Amino acid sequence: MSFSDQKQMDDESGSLKKSNKKQKKENAWRPEGPRDPFAMLDALPEKKQQEIQKALHLFSLGQCLPKTLQEAKRHTYHFWDTQPVPKLGDSITTHGPIAEGETSVRKEPYSLPPGFCWDSLDLSNSLVLRELCGLLNKNYMEDDDNTIRFDFSLEYLQWALQSPNGLLQWLLAVRVDSNKKLVGFIAAVPAGIRIYETMKQLVQVKFLCVHKKLRLKRMAPVLIRELTRRVNQQGLHQAVYTAGTVLPTPLSSCSLWHRPLNPRKLMEVNFPGLRQKMSLQQAIKFYCLPEVPKVQGLRPMIKEDAPGIHSLLQKNLSKFHLSPLLSLQEVEHWFLPRENVNDTYVVEGDDGTLTDVVSFYGVSQRVLNHPVHTGLRAAYLLCITSAATELAELMKDTLILAKSKGFDVLCALDVMDNTSFLEKLKFTISDKRVHYYLYNWTCPLMSPDKIGLVLPN
Repeated sequence: MSFSDQKQMDDESGSLKKSNKKQKKENAWRPEGPRDPFAMLDALPEKKQQEIQKALHLFSLGQCLPKTLQEAKRHTYHFWDTQPVPKLGDSITTHGPIAEGETSVRKEPYSLPPGFCWDSLDLSNSLVLRELCGLLNKNYMEDDDNTIRFDFSLEYLQWALQSPNGLLQWLLAVRVDSNKKLVGFIAAVPAGIRIYETMKQLVQVKFLCVHKKLRLKRMAPVLIRELTRRVNQQGLHQAVYTAGTVLPTPLSSCSLWHRPLNPRKLMEVNFPGLRQKMSLQQAIKFYCLPEVPKVQGLRPMIKEDAPGIHSLLQKNLSKFHLSPLLSLQEVEHWFLPRENVNDTYVVEGDDGTLTDVVSFYGVSQRVLNHPVHTGLRAAYLLCITSAATELAELMKDTLILAKSKGFDVLCALDVMDNTSFLEKLKFTISDKRVHYYLYNWTCPLMSPDKIGLVLPN
């Protein structure tokens, strides 16, 4: 054997060893035995997971869920065209149900794809609640570039989903038959709603979520059909829901506004709610707030305030075309402060009468692939009602209180009377829209300032 032949063999042997070592390193994440695709994805480095999930997000959502009315007009809605909802472009002048409630409701659940089964989630079980939290936090409503994701807490989900008179069978889930892994969810929460002059008992539909890797299986329509069947079984045939995409047909389309509270952090994570072409020092100065509130009599809500708040809300909300009909029990549930979930403040007059109320809820957001920051805290305005204080003054104090509680930004829709203070208090309009929908009910469209309902979602 010549020296050159030996050298060639040594080089080939070395290359083979390097190749084997590289292959072994690449395969290190792969489990032995049968490969579970869910486990395989979870074992990948987080950055690689985000790349895969972004591709799935764009492929499974971007092509089939229009975000503007122009896109929607060119889209074919295979599922929604079969549902009792107004068609895009219809001129609506009447009020009432689109399809009359059937006397007999289907008794058997709708069929799922092979390998999956239905379940109802008992959220009083901490293990089940954690399962749901994990599903939503990994799969629910990401931003388009997949850099910020909701990070719901257990306490927040209990508040948002366990309202008075809720039913277990309306917390609808899909599991994998073989290992009972939770891969889909949708919820209905009972509510009384005023639609123009009509009072309706219906449900609010929330948290429609399907695992990323199952979205091409068309599981979402089956979830909606099965939830509809379960709601119909209780004699209810209408629903209200919101979405960031255009479906047939928005009752109203509202803009989301941001008011920065921690501009330094928001600039560092490239949060879109800042004004353009501002330096850090300019932003800090521009968004500066006083240290303490100024409105006299402003204090946190206590349980004994519920009747006074109920009275205030009944009077104020009646002027809007779409508004909640709240019981005293529901006022306590939605407004009584809960640590790290929601905050409500009232203004008490000298005679002990409540004159104003403002409430917001908080949702944490996870910042992905950032070298410093891992999360943001966002407050969302639930409602603000005033009989004695100028709304802008009350809202300014609300910003101060939210900042003191560690929130980085406060978000508000241009619903109710909010437009009276949004620009004045340096809110910035975003490119995100929240569209309101009614299921099986037709009525004339509404402008955002006629919407008196915010759905924590």
